[in-house]
Amino acid sequence: MDVELIVAQVLARLGAPQGRVFVALAGPPASGKSMLADALAQGLGHALDCGAAVMPMDGYHLDNAVLDQRGDSGHWRRRKGAPWTFDVDGMLRDLQRLRADDGPVCVPVFDRDLDLSRAAAREIPPEARVIVVEGNYLLLDHRPWDALAAFWNASVWLDVDEKVLTTRLIRRWQGHGFEQSAARARAMVNDLPNARLAQQCSHAADVVIRQPRDPVPGGR
Repeated sequence: MDVELIVAQVLARLGAPQGRVFVALAGPPASGKSMLADALAQGLGHALDCGAAVMPMDGYHLDNAVLDQRGDSGHWRRRKGAPWTFDVDGMLRDLQRLRADDGPVCVPVFDRDLDLSRAAAREIPPEARVIVVEGNYLLLDHRPWDALAAFWNASVWLDVDEKVLTTRLIRRWQGHGFEQSAARARAMVNDLPNARLAQQCSHAADVVIRQPRDPVPGGR
């Protein structure tokens, strides 16, 4: 991906921003969001001569204990990563605090190795004037996710071929210790349905990045 080109496209959308800027970086799982988010934040911060930070949507995963309480026979935990398995209200409150711009805000970060969110694991300081928010469902047109749209000054969508996503997802699960068959099952039963939902039910982004090949092995 040409990060400089993406930065230029986002800057063109932003114009002359006043106050804090929120950029949504959305796309299906394994599309490369996490890797691009840091580079995009750094590039935008440099271009605008200000601090920048990344806020990951994955930090708002509901804990496995909560999923077990809400679901039956482990269904909710098996579908972890689906839109209804996130604390969207909590994310909205943190975005409101960031927009209020009255001090540092600590946000949660998801730990894939532990399979849980670590509360207040990342501090976003007042000098961070650009906030890149990355996640699957930032442009989703379903409630309550659609309330996020009011925050975005600009939005970016990573468009990746499903065959590429499948390969990346299986590789990712294998990296977490799953055998080929189990990794493929997890990708097919949960991750790909989530990817299709994000692709089919998201608002159009200001900037669309299409990846014809697989430039980000194991992209997240």
